[in-house]
Amino acid sequence: GVFDSAASLGVGCASDAVGPQEGEPNVTVRARDALAQVPLFAGMPSRFLKRLGDKMDEQRFMEGATIVRQGEPGDTFYVIVEGEAKVKDRNGRTLSGLIPGDFFGEISLMDGGPRTATVVAETNLTALALSRKDFGALLQSEPKVTVGLLKHAATLLRRLERPASG
Repeated sequence: GVFDSAASLGVGCASDAVGPQEGEPNVTVRARDALAQVPLFAGMPSRFLKRLGDKMDEQRFMEGATIVRQGEPGDTFYVIVEGEAKVKDRNGRTLSGLIPGDFFGEISLMDGGPRTATVVAETNLTALALSRKDFGALLQSEPKVTVGLLKHAATLLRRLERPASG
């Protein structure tokens, strides 16, 4: 699959330890370090995080920007690296807050349906974005991540079943 190609590229563990010598670390190293902080990817090997980071694009959003809009088609999975966001329902009511390490956009990618909520950047925000194709390859190659996403989806469902407060 897409995530099995690192060996053929000569990406070894030894090279992981040596980052660029000057200036800011490259996007892959930053992405790997950010992904290592995401509970969904806890316990995944560094080389997996590096391969995943290679597939993700860093995207920046201004404070107040709508990142995904409820009802629109979704083809991207996001992991927040810096900044905060709010998840809102169609009435604009805040359902939850998102902070670095949190992710969103997975539901549309799992079932092909439209976005289930709107996500708005509360501050300037940096996220790592993964395409539908690479997300599918991730789920097929890493059962632990797939199980984590299922648990997260179950948590969201249970939250919806509770009577709304406020």
